[in-house]
Amino acid sequence: MANSAAMLADAVHSLSDFVTDIIVVVFVRISAKPQDQHHSYGHGKYETLATAIIGALLMVVGAGILYNGIGDVWHVIEGGTLERPGYLALVAAIVSIVFKEILYQYTRIVGRTVKSSALEANAWHHRSDALSSIGTSLGIGGAIFLGESWRILDPIAAIVVSLFIVRVAYKLLSPCIDELLERSLPPETEKHILDIIMQGNEVSSPHHLRTRRIGNQIAIEVHVRMDGNTPLSRAHEVASGIERRLRDEFGQKTHIGIHMEPKK
Repeated sequence: MANSAAMLADAVHSLSDFVTDIIVVVFVRISAKPQDQHHSYGHGKYETLATAIIGALLMVVGAGILYNGIGDVWHVIEGGTLERPGYLALVAAIVSIVFKEILYQYTRIVGRTVKSSALEANAWHHRSDALSSIGTSLGIGGAIFLGESWRILDPIAAIVVSLFIVRVAYKLLSPCIDELLERSLPPETEKHILDIIMQGNEVSSPHHLRTRRIGNQIAIEVHVRMDGNTPLSRAHEVASGIERRLRDEFGQKTHIGIHMEPKK
């Protein structure tokens, strides 16, 4: 209605936000389910999948905005003209900024409160949408008030905003890919795990440490050595103590597997 390519791109971005909200609602509920016979490690990776879907949608939307913006700029370079955006587009962009920022703040607070990576990811989707509307309002305002030669600001704004969107998408997708590919936890975290294990005087030489993320939880597998003459009941107590310390540090739902070996 207002002849604004930037506003149309912003609308598409908002539509993607609505779709990802639905994805988050569905997948977060699934990830909260306890383990069952088909999912021994729980359903945490469903949330990782939801975050990955959000990141992928953001990447697609950002690339689409970039493509359309470049097309409009090229049209002007070749001597074409763009229609003057209407005031309605500027008003819509300003209103959009306010509401999207409110959505970002609210979703971020809730996501951190319930420790949901998918909700925090979706909060960034709201923030990227607000940034999109800021760029849109600047481009539309310049195209309206600075004359015909400045109407190119409308698609330029869309291009700039698309780069922000792609960057946010990358930041969301990168950790999801690491988790889905079973990447180990950072070296400093693994060192902290070994330090916690060694707090007990009866164990030594922790080795074959394997770690990975499962949604908002982590999994730890490790081999430790004890005196071969230690009674089985005592070895069990020591292993349980290690598990308790690790869960106190990393969460009660942490998956832990400890293999005891006799000292050589």
